Amino acid sequence: MVSLDQIEEARRRICIHLVRTPMVYLQPLQELPPVHFKLELLQKTGSFKIRGVLNKLSVLPPEQRERGVITVSSGNHAQALAYGASLFQVPSTIVMPSWSDPGKVERTREYGGEVILTDEDLLEVCASVREARGLTMVHPFDDPQIIAGAGSLGLEIVEDVPQPDLLLVSIGGGGLISGVAAAVKQKHPATRVIGIEPSGADVITRSLAAGHPVKLDQVDTIADGLAAPFAGEHTLEHIRQFVDEVITVTDEEIREALCWLLEHCKLVTEPAASAAFAPLLTGAVRPEPDQSVVCVVCGGNVSRARLVKFLQEHN
Repeated sequence: MVSLDQIEEARRRICIHLVRTPMVYLQPLQELPPVHFKLELLQKTGSFKIRGVLNKLSVLPPEQRERGVITVSSGNHAQALAYGASLFQVPSTIVMPSWSDPGKVERTREYGGEVILTDEDLLEVCASVREARGLTMVHPFDDPQIIAGAGSLGLEIVEDVPQPDLLLVSIGGGGLISGVAAAVKQKHPATRVIGIEPSGADVITRSLAAGHPVKLDQVDTIADGLAAPFAGEHTLEHIRQFVDEVITVTDEEIREALCWLLEHCKLVTEPAASAAFAPLLTGAVRPEPDQSVVCVVCGGNVSRARLVKFLQEHN
C-alpha cells in the first residue's frame, strides 16, 4: 500500500509543476445536496493525470530518461506523459487505440509525444515497441509512484474540506481513486469513499467480484477516460483497502450529468469527470442533509465536436 509519507513526499516533489486546483462549493438545485467540487479539470493538460506522471518521471534514473518512456492511453494519460516528458526533456512514445478522440491525439502530439495508433492489443503493441527501443514503461495507473502522485490531490481535498463525510471519484483503471482514497482515508478514516465507473467498462466491479484483476474483451462507454479494459494488482488492492463502495452508471446518466454540470454549475467536463456526479443526480447516492460531500471533477478534455454531440443527444 502507498503510505501517507509516500504521498506527502510525492507532493513535495511535484508541487512546483502543478496548479493548486480550486475547491468550489455549489448547490446546483434545491432538490440536490450542496457539493464541494474539486476542479481538477483546471490542472495542466486538463486532468489529474499529470500528478502521477511527474512523480514517476522525477524518480527515473538518468539512463532511463535518456532512452525514453512509453505508455498506453486513450487520451488523458497520453497528454500528461507527453507534456511531463517534454518538461524533463525525455522522449515519449504513446500507444493509443485507433478510436481515441482526435483532439486528444492532436494534443498529445503537440505536447511532444510520438503517437502510435493501433487496432491491435494495446499492451502487446506497447511491449513490442518498448523491448525494441529499450524504453521504460510509465503505466497509466498500476504503479505505486503513479498512485502516490494522484494522492497529492487527496491531500488538497482534506486541506480544503478537513473532515469530508462523502467522497465521489470516477474510476477507470483506478489510479486516481487509489491515490485519493489512500490520502483521504489515512487523514480522515471516517470519510465514505465511493467509486463510480461506467457500466460499459466495469472492470473494477468485475475484478472485485472475481477476487483478482480481470480483463474485459471489449469496452463500450462514452467516457473514454474511464475505458480501461483491464485492472491492476496495485489499484485493485488499494480499492479493496480504502474504497467503501463501487457503483456503476450508464452512458445516459453520464451524459445527463455532463449537461447538468454545464447548465447549472457552468462546468465544462468530459464524461469521465461527470460520471462522479451522476449518482447524486440520479439519487443512487443520497447524502444526509448535514453531510459534507466532495466530488472530484477529474478532467475537462472534451472536444468542441463531442460536446456539441452530447448536448444534441441530451435535447
